[in-house]
Amino acid sequence: MDAPHLRVAVVGAGNVGRALVQMLHDSERQIALDDAATATLEVVGVAVRDLSVVRPGVPAALLTDDPLGLVTREDVDIVVEVMGGVDLARQVAEATLARGASLVTANKALMAACGTELARRADERGADLMYEASVGGAIPIIRALRTSLAGERISRVIGIVNGTTNYVLTEMTQRGLDYESALAEAQVLGYAEADPRADVEGFDAAAKVQILASLAIGTALAGEEISREGISGLRSVDVDFARRAGYVIKALGVVERVGEHGLSRRTHPALVPLDHPLASVHGAMNAVFVEGDKSGPLMWLGRGAGGEATATAVLGDLLHAARNRIAGRHDQPFTVDDRLFAVDEGEVSSVFYISLDVVDEPGVLAQVAGVFGRHDVSIQSMEQSGFAHEARLSFVSHHARTRDVEATLADLNRLSAVERVGACIRVVDGGSR
Repeated sequence: MDAPHLRVAVVGAGNVGRALVQMLHDSERQIALDDAATATLEVVGVAVRDLSVVRPGVPAALLTDDPLGLVTREDVDIVVEVMGGVDLARQVAEATLARGASLVTANKALMAACGTELARRADERGADLMYEASVGGAIPIIRALRTSLAGERISRVIGIVNGTTNYVLTEMTQRGLDYESALAEAQVLGYAEADPRADVEGFDAAAKVQILASLAIGTALAGEEISREGISGLRSVDVDFARRAGYVIKALGVVERVGEHGLSRRTHPALVPLDHPLASVHGAMNAVFVEGDKSGPLMWLGRGAGGEATATAVLGDLLHAARNRIAGRHDQPFTVDDRLFAVDEGEVSSVFYISLDVVDEPGVLAQVAGVFGRHDVSIQSMEQSGFAHEARLSFVSHHARTRDVEATLADLNRLSAVERVGACIRVVDGGSR
């Protein structure tokens, strides 16, 4: 008996789209792909912006510059969207789901902006919406949260979910490069864009945090902004202090419960203890660390970017969507917990590392300590280093409210003895309060 036949449209032929088409056309893998899909998969079109660009591995006869025309073809069963952006991608997604075709996307910005609405539309039309590749590249974290850990009450998710920032911080830590030099090297190697702001200022990680929160805790995906801090303000002195104190600095995405129904979602640099599993995640690798009430700590590690790695996750979703389509079923959308509320980040408590450039004269430490005390920020440890114009005070606090730490920094900025308030970085320990 001949296997059922499904037609696939691909929107976007950059590194990921091109790698996916090549995988689907690999003759040595056809039997395995057909078995996994329970159908033969035929790529019937690939939408691109510029038809004049040569794309190795993508037959020219498949190319079109009309993405909406492609996804509204009646013979298309599954659409793969790997073009990026939000506006046109949303039009493609809505047009796909309106026909009852299934959608596979790697677009974290799209999912963060309107994932809940797209999931509702998919469910109404009996179609699938799958997005494994939107977080962590080849790491199967979304499938794990949706299936393996579906019955677990997850208390916290901490992720290194941006390869660019992890590469930059690794080079600063291991080779002693300053931020600008490490970023320039990342750009030369292709780990960072010419305009790196989406990565180094945390926008990319913030979208991924929202997706992780929706699956781990039950929040809606509707474009809500979350707390975001980048790494561009970090200095070599901060990296050096972390090393001396038994930490390494990582850019993290964090989702955690605060109380019964409170929730904190944020992305920021943090001091991670050297014995924490995330401390050993180097280079452009990604990792997601999950803490469950019953399961305890779990971690997924892998390549978080790159055409082939991301295309592997896309292909997995495509095969899953194909199996569902042949079986006449679709995955249920993620559940939104209406009891959840975003906790004011000013009320969230954490341990903090704070560095100050100060004048080198007697009495400065007493003045600074007095400011900490007035705002109920207790000092756990202090290091005094340098002299003359390089005098520096570095503190690690006990647990303190973010609002109180911010008030402390504001007052420290007003002290004539403080030449510059440097870094203020959270420290990963037992969690926020």
